[in-house]
Amino acid sequence: MRRYAIIAAVLGGLFVAIPARAAELCANPRQMDGFKTCADIAKAEAEGSVVVYSTDPEDGSEKVLARFRKMFPKISTGFVRLQAGALYAKLLSERQAKSYLVDIVQLSDMSLVLDFQKRGGWMEYQSPEMAHFKPEWKSTPEGFFTWGAIGVAAIAYNPKLVPADRAPKNWLDAVDPQWTDSITSKASTSGMQHMTWYLLKQLYGDDYWQKFAALKPKAFDSYVQQYSRTIDGQEQIIHTAQYSGYLLAKAKGAPIEFVYPPEGSIAVPESWGAVKEAGHPEAAKLFLDWFLGLPGQNAYGQDLMYNSLRTDVAPPPGGIGPADMKLLYPKDWDAFIKTHAQFVKEWNKITGMR
Repeated sequence: MRRYAIIAAVLGGLFVAIPARAAELCANPRQMDGFKTCADIAKAEAEGSVVVYSTDPEDGSEKVLARFRKMFPKISTGFVRLQAGALYAKLLSERQAKSYLVDIVQLSDMSLVLDFQKRGGWMEYQSPEMAHFKPEWKSTPEGFFTWGAIGVAAIAYNPKLVPADRAPKNWLDAVDPQWTDSITSKASTSGMQHMTWYLLKQLYGDDYWQKFAALKPKAFDSYVQQYSRTIDGQEQIIHTAQYSGYLLAKAKGAPIEFVYPPEGSIAVPESWGAVKEAGHPEAAKLFLDWFLGLPGQNAYGQDLMYNSLRTDVAPPPGGIGPADMKLLYPKDWDAFIKTHAQFVKEWNKITGMR
């Protein structure tokens, strides 16, 4: 828990300069099946829709949204999926044009999450379900965004192509020359890739990524592409392998194994919040309460295999929880955020996306 305390202290210092006030929790939240809400449900149903922008895969996200629709059949759902950088560019472009199409946003890159807060983009709404999340997992002041889950990344490989005795055991093994032309990563639009680049650079210096570049890695927008290419034998190793993708593939019986490096796996906050000027504000509040509550958190774990930070939610099927992993986070979020432009430039060069 010391690691979380560090995050809390850094975030607290980082947010001091952001002018905002904490939202007040409604006095009498309504008890629903598995969560409490301060939304006006009648108005949410009259609005009739909620639109979600997310970096998550479409198939699993549609399953999550279907669970929400089952509980609230009068509210339809819209969904747009893009990688973090592209999604944020779309969001800002729409807001600049005063076209407010989205109600709920999920972003996996803290630099974008915090930038959106500085721009006043998040709706100020303190969900009663935020009480189940520690202060370091929420915006400062509370009421703007919450870490709805933790995304974990490490290394995966196809055991049909890579025998156990030759498989990587740690991060350094993943840059061995034997993986030349047979290793993948995420693209520079990925918040998870930015985090991995930053943390491994701190552990091993620039030499690590120079070795990685020599392997001629292929970068992909989605972990779905990474896993499908490795499972069908086009590649052998996945660098920055998303844990949720591994669990989904393993559940289908695919030939894939996951490596938990002793140095630690990369942990990436999956931040969720309602959007200011949302076209369906009450539906947005209702969805956020549902998502941060037990129904949404359980759905996120079962359908997308993400790890909830709530202690009353089980790990995803076949997986282990954050408490049982050694996880790596930035110790200085401000320093991490300032490296984004450098990361994009260097990563595009490494992956040939100049």
